[in-house]
Amino acid sequence: MKDIREIKDYQIVLLGLIIALGAVLSTFILSHAVISYQKLNKQALSVTGSASRNVKSDLAVWKAYYEVRSKDLKSGYAKINADKQSVKEFLLSNGLKEEDIKFTPVSSYPFYKKLSNGYDSNDVDGYRLSQNVEVSSKDVDNLTKISQDAIKLVDKNVELSSNTVEYYVSNLDELKVQILADATKDAKERAKSMVQSTGGHIGVMNSAKMGVFQIVAENSTDVSDYGIYNTNAINKKINAVVNATFTIK
Repeated sequence: MKDIREIKDYQIVLLGLIIALGAVLSTFILSHAVISYQKLNKQALSVTGSASRNVKSDLAVWKAYYEVRSKDLKSGYAKINADKQSVKEFLLSNGLKEEDIKFTPVSSYPFYKKLSNGYDSNDVDGYRLSQNVEVSSKDVDNLTKISQDAIKLVDKNVELSSNTVEYYVSNLDELKVQILADATKDAKERAKSMVQSTGGHIGVMNSAKMGVFQIVAENSTDVSDYGIYNTNAINKKINAVVNATFTIK
């Protein structure tokens, strides 16, 4: 019985040693993995690069509408068709082409006689007719002038209401690619300057994430988290940022 007890005690001690050794080994492996991860993490550098470009809009869009009031639809349509012709002649005489001009269908609404209490009655007192016109042109300066001169249509009894001209950059997608490339180059140059003082060198780019584009007036400092596309200014500035991560050798 004594020998059997001694064997069992020996096995228990041996098992304890194995468990202890395994715990030490596991701790070593885990510590080594953490240290390796930290070293790897220190070998990457994240920087933000930026680039901008000044451009002039090459597409202008101008919208306006005119309206008439008439006692009956027949005379109302006759007047608004005459106004349409006057507007069209004015636009064509100022250098625009037929394909630059778009007219919407005429909209008509009845208006009613007022009761003594100020509310509308059920009796139609006349009709209001309106029509929209939209003009687009590559000659942004000319269309700007046309929108300013449109007040002359008053001389032909046209009640024209004008919106401000909107200005766009037609090759914007192409410019975005070029500016993003410039922003990425800027990010790399920034990363180089940051590690040169420590004797390090920039390796490959691990990742890159572009920010939103800010298309603002030429001298504007406006910024939005969601991006901006200013359509009121002819001369614009396109700003782009890139967040890039590089390895460090």
